[in-house]
Amino acid sequence: MEWMLMPLRRYAEFSGRSQRKEYWMFVLFQVIVFIALGLLAVMFGGFGDPTTGEEISAGAMVFIVILGLFALAMFIPNLAVQVRRLHDTDKSGWWILIGLIPIVNYIGSIVLLVFFCLEGTKGDNKFGTDPKMNENVGEVFR
Repeated sequence: MEWMLMPLRRYAEFSGRSQRKEYWMFVLFQVIVFIALGLLAVMFGGFGDPTTGEEISAGAMVFIVILGLFALAMFIPNLAVQVRRLHDTDKSGWWILIGLIPIVNYIGSIVLLVFFCLEGTKGDNKFGTDPKMNENVGEVFR
C-alpha cells in the first residue's frame, strides 16, 4: 500500500526518479479506485438506457461526480510520476508530449508504455540517484 500512495506524497515533484514498482503500483491504485467507483455507480442505479429514455439515477450521478473529481485530483500526481519514471530511464519528461500528436497518438502511447516498462538506468544519471540503491545496498554490492 505504501508504494501505491508514494506518488501522492510526492504530489507535484517533477524532479528525481521513480522506479517501475512505484509507477505501476500507483497505476494499479487508480484502476482499483476507478473500478470500485464505477461498480458503486452501477449498484446505485446504473447509467440509464438511452434507447428507453431512462436517465441516470441520482445515486449513480453522485459516484460519477466523485469519479470525475478523483480523476481530476490524480492528474498532477499521475503526470509527475510519469515524468519521474521517464527520468529513471534517462529520458526527458517532455517525451510525454508524444502522446498528444494526433498522427502518432497510438504509436506514441505504445512508445511511452515501453519506456514505462523498461528497467531504469543503473546508478546515477543526469536526473538523480538510482531509487533502487540506498546507502546499505550500495556498500554491500560494491
